[in-house]
Amino acid sequence: MQTPNQRLLIVDDDEMFCHVLSRSLTRRGFEVVVAHDADQALALAAQHAPTMATLDLKLENSSGLKLLPDLLAVVPHCHVVVLTGYSSIATAVEAIKLGAVNYLCKPVDADDVLNAFDRSEGDPNIEVADSPPSINRITWEHIQKVLQEHDGNISATARALGMHRRTLQRKLQKRPVRR
Repeated sequence: MQTPNQRLLIVDDDEMFCHVLSRSLTRRGFEVVVAHDADQALALAAQHAPTMATLDLKLENSSGLKLLPDLLAVVPHCHVVVLTGYSSIATAVEAIKLGAVNYLCKPVDADDVLNAFDRSEGDPNIEVADSPPSINRITWEHIQKVLQEHDGNISATARALGMHRRTLQRKLQKRPVRR
């Protein structure tokens, strides 16, 4: 469990989410700093040396996955939890490979975030789904995988998938399909 007075960096372009999460964590004794983009995150990390950070996967002008290695280069002992409203297996795997200790799907609250920091080890007893994912979920996962392979480039991803760029953009604006 975390101890109070630890520094926590929140990196998210959603100002209301940052405000709510920051206030909740501050009330629990954390020293919280908030960044809304990659440059600000790196500057605040260098200045405050946080022990923990939450990192939004989809920042307005960049990717949390691209920021993650840079953030860990600045503060190597920082534990990072990636948060996203656009979850996929591909991005979860990449986040962990790049050094995140956990990956959560939004919406989340302060309890979810703190529990994610506490659960940095794997759980062999996690329940396995009884049924396979829906075809819509498999499609979403495949699009996310191809998008990741093309470094977030929408045009290159659309070409690789054989679909029109605007069609792909419409699909990406939707929330991920539930299992």
